Amino acid sequence: MDKIRKILNWLEEYKNATNCKGVVLGISGGKDSTVVAMLAKKIWGDNVVGVMMPDGGQVDLNDSVAICNTLKIQSALVNIGAITGQMIHTINSSVPFANVSQKAITNIPPRVRMTTLYAIAQSLGYRVIGTGNASEAYIGWTTKWGDSAYDLNPIYHLTCTEVVEIGKELAAEFGLDQKYVSKAPSDGLTGMTDEDNFGFTYEYLDGVIRGEVESTEAISLLHAMSEHKRIMPYTLKE
Repeated sequence: MDKIRKILNWLEEYKNATNCKGVVLGISGGKDSTVVAMLAKKIWGDNVVGVMMPDGGQVDLNDSVAICNTLKIQSALVNIGAITGQMIHTINSSVPFANVSQKAITNIPPRVRMTTLYAIAQSLGYRVIGTGNASEAYIGWTTKWGDSAYDLNPIYHLTCTEVVEIGKELAAEFGLDQKYVSKAPSDGLTGMTDEDNFGFTYEYLDGVIRGEVESTEAISLLHAMSEHKRIMPYTLKE
């Protein structure tokens, strides 16, 4: 597939141009991290580390383990539950006028995971490879300085539909169960799928991104409100 070949060529160029010895990524058990892990494996071989980072418990943790085992990539399990819990407790006990809100709490685990990935990557002399796609970025379904922080991302330009498309081809090549690249994305917090949270489907959103269907008020609002996540920090230019 041309899309896969284009990505692999880009990764190979990055590897050579930056002397990137290996990559580290978070393995969630979902399609995006699975696809990125397969792409990374084809370029960096044994120098790929998949890190599983449940915030306490994770119902599909066995999926993450199975993916790492099938792809034969080095893996590690770092349970961040104690870290996030202690962080929330410390802030609440130190800042009596601003208890951490529920919305802020949902963004703490992704930022702890980012810190974990960079600590491992820097220790190994590797880079952090991202796993977010264009559909999530378009509506801001990402945590700023959390899962949106990385050194390179080979699927940032692909919609959710396209990630599944190339994922199926790569899974067949690696002998990986197709369910890992076609499972419904979920937030990992409420038990709801992304689409349940959105109120619209990824298929429709991807049609909006490609200019095939009209945007809805909800999609347009989410896109506008999340613009700050898609640009570098706002600074004064001389």
